[in-house]
Amino acid sequence: MIESSLTSLGAKVVLAASSDENHPPENIIDGNTKTFWMSTGMFPQEFIIRFPEPTSIGTVTVDSYNVKHLKIEKNTSQNASQFESIAEKEFAYTEGHLQSNAITLNGSSATHLRFIITSGYDHFVSVHRVSVKN
Repeated sequence: MIESSLTSLGAKVVLAASSDENHPPENIIDGNTKTFWMSTGMFPQEFIIRFPEPTSIGTVTVDSYNVKHLKIEKNTSQNASQFESIAEKEFAYTEGHLQSNAITLNGSSATHLRFIITSGYDHFVSVHRVSVKN
């Protein structure tokens, strides 16, 4: 799979811990780093992306701002429950520009990916794009 917007692949954001009507969770998967989802403060913050079918994921790239620590979990069921942890990453602080972090998942198959932001460099964080490569 060539990197493209998750929306064009049929993926959906099925849960977000917070929402701002000007910066909705759907912006995470539209492929555009100029749009974003913004948290409403406090941690943890999380969002879940559902794929239309089990999808092999080699690498997930997260473009964000002010995220300090991220955990990624997956499942392979049709329900967004019973997740298993597959990755954790501490993000470097990048004042004034986006953080771009590629996280290797080694071809994990997933129906849902849950992203849990456990801490940030500020009260508010934003996620501009999540993309996958298999």
